[in-house]
Amino acid sequence: MTKSRKKTSDSILSPFDKGSYEPAYSQIANILKQHIRTGVFRPGDQLPAESELCRQYQVSPMTVRRAINMLVDQQVATAIRGSGTYVNKPEIGAANFHLQELQDFFSGSDISIKLLNVNIVKANEKIAAMLNTTVGEKTIHIRRLLKKELQPAFYHCEYLIYDPKLPTVETEMEMTSLRELFEGSGSNMIKRGAIVIKAALLTDEEAAILKVKTPMAAFYLEHTFYDFNDAPISWGYFVCPGDRLNFKTDVGIV
Repeated sequence: MTKSRKKTSDSILSPFDKGSYEPAYSQIANILKQHIRTGVFRPGDQLPAESELCRQYQVSPMTVRRAINMLVDQQVATAIRGSGTYVNKPEIGAANFHLQELQDFFSGSDISIKLLNVNIVKANEKIAAMLNTTVGEKTIHIRRLLKKELQPAFYHCEYLIYDPKLPTVETEMEMTSLRELFEGSGSNMIKRGAIVIKAALLTDEEAAILKVKTPMAAFYLEHTFYDFNDAPISWGYFVCPGDRLNFKTDVGIV
């Protein structure tokens, strides 16, 4: 961490509202973030010492420490024992991309799902590897087309572990579990999931289903869902033309 400047809080820190329902530590953290956002404190600058913040805001050291910990947890600043707290430089490696557009798609009222086919197939090497099963084992194969405003938007292909004791087919045919995952309510069968985003060209079959011409760049959102024993129970992928999905993130404080 490069130390560029050290400032005192007397003339630059904004006051906070003691009558607010927002906790004092949160207000102090947000004030410091606002000053970082506007350039009062810049990357490498040392933030005011805990004693200065206690004096400025007439709060306890514990309150100030919670405010500083918020900034550290949010990767806005770094605390160095015996030295102080310093503003971090924006790091693109710490950026997080969200699937908000996909979530918005599932949350919309103008979507429809067309079930293309459901059948039982024997796992090939790829499917067996992704589902941690053996080649030749039975799996459920589901293909569906997702439409928005009656226009093809996503093609979805999914393979599931075949277990006649579970209502998997009925649940997945209705798209219940995936809809719940995107809406945030989740499924009581699924502990966690992993998503990998890949870029590729649509196959002729996928292009025909999505009603676009080839060659066409596409996004593949490959997903694997795991049960509470950390065993994979489903693997598949969403496919959409490259111009129908965007990924956006912000670097630094916005």
